Amino acid sequence: MERRLAAILAADLVGYTRLMGVDEAGTLQRVNELRQEILEPLITKHRGRIVKLVGDGLLVEFVSVVDAVACALAWQERVSKHEAAQHSDVRLRFRIGINLGDVIVEGDDIHGDGVNIAARIEALAEPQGICISDDAYRQARGKIEVRFDDLGEQQLKNVAYPVRVYRIDGVKAERDPRSRSHTPLEVPDKPSIAVLPFTNMSGDLDQGYLADGITEDIITELSRFSGLFVIARNSTFAYKGKSVDIVKVARELGVRYLLEGSVRRSGNRLRITAQLLDRDGGGHVWGEKFDRNLEDIFELQDEITRNVVGSIAPQIELAEVERGRKLGDVNLTAYELALKAQALFYDGVASVAPEILDQAESVVDNALRLDGRNIHALWTKSLIYLYRHVFRWGKDPDAALASCEERVESLIQIDSSNAKAYMIRAWANLYRKRFDAALTDHRQSLALNPNLAMNIFAMAWTEAIAGLAEDAREHAHLGLRLSPLDADIWRGEGFCALALASFYERDFVEAVRWGQLSNQMQPVNQGLMIAANAYLGDLAAAKAHAKALQEFAPDFLPAVLSGAIEICAIPEHNNLLLEGLRRAGL
Repeated sequence: MERRLAAILAADLVGYTRLMGVDEAGTLQRVNELRQEILEPLITKHRGRIVKLVGDGLLVEFVSVVDAVACALAWQERVSKHEAAQHSDVRLRFRIGINLGDVIVEGDDIHGDGVNIAARIEALAEPQGICISDDAYRQARGKIEVRFDDLGEQQLKNVAYPVRVYRIDGVKAERDPRSRSHTPLEVPDKPSIAVLPFTNMSGDLDQGYLADGITEDIITELSRFSGLFVIARNSTFAYKGKSVDIVKVARELGVRYLLEGSVRRSGNRLRITAQLLDRDGGGHVWGEKFDRNLEDIFELQDEITRNVVGSIAPQIELAEVERGRKLGDVNLTAYELALKAQALFYDGVASVAPEILDQAESVVDNALRLDGRNIHALWTKSLIYLYRHVFRWGKDPDAALASCEERVESLIQIDSSNAKAYMIRAWANLYRKRFDAALTDHRQSLALNPNLAMNIFAMAWTEAIAGLAEDAREHAHLGLRLSPLDADIWRGEGFCALALASFYERDFVEAVRWGQLSNQMQPVNQGLMIAANAYLGDLAAAKAHAKALQEFAPDFLPAVLSGAIEICAIPEHNNLLLEGLRRAGL
């Protein structure tokens, strides 16, 4: 058995099944032209070798990671330019994953974990995006002038150990002086952020109104998150036009996070960049760029603001959860205890460990003893009870749902404008089979905060269950566009909504495609994969999903089969699911 170390690039064409359904012959022709005219010359130029072609993707081997990353960057740029003239619904777009690993050589083919990890990482990339493994990152950093965003450790499907993944931004990393000379103000006992005036990079001073308008809109929209402390516009605009030290400004304003950005106009094109920084060391939390045509300026401002805000809020939440993991056990405030409980909750769900949820409840109870009206603690406790009910963890799942409802009603009485509270109540109503009430609560949450991505993902899932396939797709894609790097359990609901919508339309191939993405984040969604694979005649895959789901939540499938939990509101859809489970032998 021959082995060698190789840099492996896995690429997948986004929405291939849908594109083929729209225009099979035309799509095949365009894909072949793209491969022959752009991709194959680029791969050859960067010393790569195409290992295999499949209908919607390629597997390529490179001599070095630097060659692989350089090729991937050129690949995405060239394809984007080539497809710019096409309508957005039919543009060819790729996801790319890169890994450095040991491969098994068999003729012209290669196998092994090195290849599998590249393929799994590719699935984490955004359309037109690039993700790389930690091993590849260590080889590429410092050698290519791009920014790498750390996505943390990811539990990849069929990979025994977690893999740290990085997203390539494609923008040259910027360096800022870091000073700690200023005495810091006390940071509020909740996530806090200041938005610096965006810089007008257009070379035309008259375009400054656009940068100022976008900055003000972002401040206004962030202020709608009741869990955020947002510095007012007049304080941050004091820094307009000044060269500032990011850490120093954050300390002067007394905030943990700081958003900065720029606006550049060229003709009828507009590029907006934004990055979120953590004041503790000036660490980079998130960064993104947005390219748009300048047609309706007010509509454009709204779109950019919503995208930026929708992306920032989940990143702050993720950063706060990570901070919660690092907190000790003494002298913690109610908010810090709630933060630690939330981190334990995420870890318990991800690691399939009900006992960790017990720890989370104990910590959150300590927070509520300090402050019985702490909004974050009440929200976390209601979430713990909800998941105990869904996963059938504990002796009395129905009592857990009742406890969830009690906590969320208390939260709404304390803060009737809390969008996250209505989202949880929507889920509680869903499991009470009050589907109209669930949709009403999701819409109330959306009205209170149209940028709360977790509610948009959850609403898409509820709509799919209610049989509103088109609404579910619209909101799932909106959530993925607003927050492509959202916390996994929320993004998983978006993928599951897309899988459910396809399943109920009997498009089992598409259901499996979306379901695979969902299962990487929400193992309980494998119930759908059992039925979809059974309908496709793949009983081996169906049984594998059933086994995995049994290990994750032993009592979930019996609850579905007995009718205690219904995954759909329409009897015809429910029968379709149950018949699929029976075909799998359940």
